[in-house]
Amino acid sequence: MVETAWPAEEVIAAARCGDPDSIDALVAGAHPKVRRFAHSLCASPEDAEDAAQEALIILYRRIGMLRATGALASWMFRIVRNECLRRIRTAPAVPQTPAEPADSAEQEALRRLDAERVAAAIAALPADQRRVLIMRDLQGYGGRAVAEALGLSTAAMKSRLHRARAAVRAELEGPR
Repeated sequence: MVETAWPAEEVIAAARCGDPDSIDALVAGAHPKVRRFAHSLCASPEDAEDAAQEALIILYRRIGMLRATGALASWMFRIVRNECLRRIRTAPAVPQTPAEPADSAEQEALRRLDAERVAAAIAALPADQRRVLIMRDLQGYGGRAVAEALGLSTAAMKSRLHRARAAVRAELEGPR
């Protein structure tokens, strides 16, 4: 059976106070969860490993800044998410192959407008629905993998995915 609980609050509290053994235990205990979450969000396995490593370094350096011991999981996942997003933003653009015909300026403008509308519709979703939609539809993870990564039952994941898809569809079918 896989360990799913975060380290005990006593370990987190001692780590916040600077106890080296507790900090080591905290980093070791958080590593599998942080790594699994990074793999669910990042574009490539290499980026996921780098994002997880960066998150653990931040945990090690800044554990004293954590306000509440119960906020560790959300703090770590926010760090991983931000790190994955940073890596996507700074990734070099893939050059277009010359064999593909070039789009007209009008086609490119329409494509950008459509992409912006889809991105805005996804961004407007509640966070829980947005995470499920991104992992399932954009990153291509299976339903069971998404449910496990987010700590949901398969039925709850399917329900959130359905609501997210319906909301995005409604937003895109609305007036431009």
